[in-house]
Amino acid sequence: MTVLICKNIESEGPGTIEDFLISKGIAYKIIDLSKGEDISGAEVYDGLIMMGGPMSVNEDDVYPYIKKEYELVKDFIKEDKKILGICLGAQIMAKALGAQVYKGGEKEIGWYDIELTEEGIRDPLMRKLAFHPHAGDLWRKFKVFHWHGETYDIPEGAVRLASSSLYPNQAFRHGNKAYAFQFHIEVTKNMIYDWLKNEDVDLDKLKTETEKLYEVYNGRAQNFYEAFFKKSE
Repeated sequence: MTVLICKNIESEGPGTIEDFLISKGIAYKIIDLSKGEDISGAEVYDGLIMMGGPMSVNEDDVYPYIKKEYELVKDFIKEDKKILGICLGAQIMAKALGAQVYKGGEKEIGWYDIELTEEGIRDPLMRKLAFHPHAGDLWRKFKVFHWHGETYDIPEGAVRLASSSLYPNQAFRHGNKAYAFQFHIEVTKNMIYDWLKNEDVDLDKLKTETEKLYEVYNGRAQNFYEAFFKKSE
């Protein structure tokens, strides 16, 4: 398997996703679209990961490379290849599939619960994310890391997998291989602290919660990666 990772801004890289790929010997390439790096030749990849960014998909006239990502989503879905969109990447997936993306009621920044829908409970990959790596049981509601102010409608033909109190559409799946997460599954502790150092948040509270929650959260992410990047039979 070979994986294409698209960055929309330098500061939002693949984090623990890259760590996992390295540990498993899975080939990958990172393209920073914000630096004008070439996206051609994507057809040789088996999987597509699209990262986050502070811009809006509705600013695709300002950031024209977002339009290229729409086409990537359509191509990878047509070819029945794996896709994972995170935050902005999820919004790009939604818009590429014909759904609306728009501002949420307020920003969701920090550690907040998501709750799996009935479809989410049945989804084998979401069950991996919901599985507590230490307690060994399945949690329908658990905390994930958020940093976003926009949301999306669920595209036609997709299924909603998770919600939160502020953002009903936290995750969806299209087909069997394309997943979109509004939350940040890929974060390391350092990424969290670097991203939010200039945000209007209680940094002491954030650090306390991160130190308390991160190990389990990373364990959930690793469980998801194991299933997502598993070679198709």
